[in-house]
Amino acid sequence: MADDLNQAMQDGRAAKLAGRPVSANPHRAGSQESADWLAGYVLDEDEQNVDRPEGDEG
Repeated sequence: MADDLNQAMQDGRAAKLAGRPVSANPHRAGSQESADWLAGYVLDEDEQNVDRPEGDEG
């Protein structure tokens, strides 16, 4: 899996494993590098925005 990550994603993952906060993202907010770093940081977390059926929905 690590072979599929670009450098920013690898850096984000390494930061998470080192216990650094998400605010340690060194890239400019809104940049692709910042988004990639964050994607690496949360790589092992469950997706939070998942639609699930409610009540009698299918």
